[in-house]
Amino acid sequence: MSTVSEIEDAIERLPQAEREALESRLLSRRFGLDALDVNERAELLASIDEAEREIESGSGITGNDLRRDIRTWIGK
Repeated sequence: MSTVSEIEDAIERLPQAEREALESRLLSRRFGLDALDVNERAELLASIDEAEREIESGSGITGNDLRRDIRTWIGK
């Protein structure tokens, strides 16, 4: 396979579970940790560590708080 069209045709022939796994892998490559540079990755991981510490200490927000806040941010 050497063209995008040929690759797309091959993807369409995959069983649904394999097609979804491939889509996830491609999205991860594009938007996941692999897409970040060293500084961005370090910043993200530090932020996740901080959030975990807040949750463990009970000082973080709950999922319900987050849902409420998001609704206000998007005007719903």
